[in-house]
Amino acid sequence: MKAKVHVTLKSGVLDPQGKAVGHALESLGFSGVNDVRQGKYIELDLNETDADKARAAVEDMCRQLLANTVIENYSVEIAEG
Repeated sequence: MKAKVHVTLKSGVLDPQGKAVGHALESLGFSGVNDVRQGKYIELDLNETDADKARAAVEDMCRQLLANTVIENYSVEIAEG
């Protein structure tokens, strides 16, 4: 199984990296970008063959390590691969 995890900051949490990217885009002449929020993408290759068990394992990984659930949201996508 393949797992794709998207981690993003919760709304209302300051995003200094996103602000820096926004300023850099503006200085490069890209106008019209109102806000930039930066996140992370994690791809996992799992030995598990049961999609429900794979999702449960990845959810545990997110809660314990991959995402800081106090300030970040995450979404998990499981696919055969």
